Amino acid sequence: MLFADVAGTSAAVAATSARRAKVELLAAALRALAEAGDPVQIEAGAAYLAGEMRQRQIGVGWAGLRDLPAPAEHPSLTVRQVDASLAELGAVAGPGSVARRRTLVHQLFAALTTDEQRMLAAIISGELRQGAQAGLLADAIAAAAAVPLAAVRRALLLAGDLRKVAVAALVEGEAGLAAFHLRVGRPLAPMLAQSAPSVEEALVATGVPAAVDAKLDGVRVQVHRDGTDVAVFSRSLDDITARMPEIVAATLALDVTTAVLDGEALLVDEAGRARPFQEISGHAARSPGRRPPAAAVAGRMTPFFFDALHLDGHDLIDEPGSRRWAALDAVVPPANRVARTVGDAPEAGAAAFAEALDRGHEGVVVKAVDAPYDVGRRGTAWVKVKPRHTLDLVVLAAEWGHGRRRGWLSNLHLGARDPAGGFVMLGKTFKGLTDAMLAWQTQRLLDLAVDRGDWVVTVRPELVVEIAFDGVQASTRYPGGVALRFARVLRYREDKSAAEADTIDAVRAFAHAAHRSTS
Repeated sequence: MLFADVAGTSAAVAATSARRAKVELLAAALRALAEAGDPVQIEAGAAYLAGEMRQRQIGVGWAGLRDLPAPAEHPSLTVRQVDASLAELGAVAGPGSVARRRTLVHQLFAALTTDEQRMLAAIISGELRQGAQAGLLADAIAAAAAVPLAAVRRALLLAGDLRKVAVAALVEGEAGLAAFHLRVGRPLAPMLAQSAPSVEEALVATGVPAAVDAKLDGVRVQVHRDGTDVAVFSRSLDDITARMPEIVAATLALDVTTAVLDGEALLVDEAGRARPFQEISGHAARSPGRRPPAAAVAGRMTPFFFDALHLDGHDLIDEPGSRRWAALDAVVPPANRVARTVGDAPEAGAAAFAEALDRGHEGVVVKAVDAPYDVGRRGTAWVKVKPRHTLDLVVLAAEWGHGRRRGWLSNLHLGARDPAGGFVMLGKTFKGLTDAMLAWQTQRLLDLAVDRGDWVVTVRPELVVEIAFDGVQASTRYPGGVALRFARVLRYREDKSAAEADTIDAVRAFAHAAHRSTS
């Protein structure tokens, strides 16, 4: 299959707003990719339709795509050939690698037509915006392979890789999808929590009885143990085992042979209190050999688990929370478990919330006791409550500062995720930024820039920032109809992707809650 055919499908998908039409276009392309029965072609083509490469990194960024050669008049490269060229680029290393990589980029792009160049450049730079989100591609895979959509979605949750799911569905059908299961050592997308302004509203969402967990301000970890082998994965499913020797040791101390546990890693001082998140994330980001001497470390990295997804040969993700937590309690000592209260009265939840704050935690997470572990989803089964209103938003642009902030990108344009696609601007803020944060964000945002104006720099919507605010008010100034009051930056969340940012619906929920409380 020619790469031009994939580029044509991408352009057609981008040109239509109808969901069904998008799915039909994508499904037709997937069927064409599968005609030769070549798994590599299917995987590469599915990746391109999703705006990705089969090779996650090839050492080429936006700067490497400047000054591209003139396009070819006619398409000639197949999907397989483009994939092979990208693989060759990814393998370049050592002395002379910069020049060699530049040569390969020019050779590849010289063989591509204008439309093909445009699509591949957008894929490499992570900027392909065609409206083919994962949900649409899941529908298209099901349609192309004539398999149940539910089977595709479950395989996606367990595999965490749309490309491999596409290959399984198109080559082996429903049987191939059924082969995906929880496998110790392969990380799963973690279950996520929605936000609510109060414990009472969280209980309305989850139902009662419910569990109220202390919300720890640490590093989310998913720990896999198979005998004496332990792997620790981050929220974004990166392998951080080498950075977490204390977590490995604590896991090996458990009386269990195989396990998959979900929790938080905290840097705990001698008094038993957690250190600030910045210290925790900095400690986790360094390998043991690059950490300061033990005497200079303010605490010890300690795991606090709150869920069990697998124990000694038994998968638990489909079990209700109450059974998963009982299994967790049976193997993990209290010192390594998140504090949990189960009850059906708002008063009990409020008391647990107050106790969590007294202990220096962020707040609580209210959890439905009968809900399964919904891999990769942010549903109403888990609802987080913090004492201050916070949202995880995406930086859409930034304005150059003036006065003492001259030369730094300062005023941030903040956007909430639109479930239908894209982001909705909510306002701007320059509050809460230290000099160190200003310097860091200026460099980071310039790396993400797509348009460098004299006053405003527009960036790829990838950087997530945690914003505190006092309330939400109606606004005709912004397209979402709402704006944040007294927004201020708390921290950047590079452990989160833009797909995990809070939605415009969550922002509006805060506005509605405030209206009810004052009416």
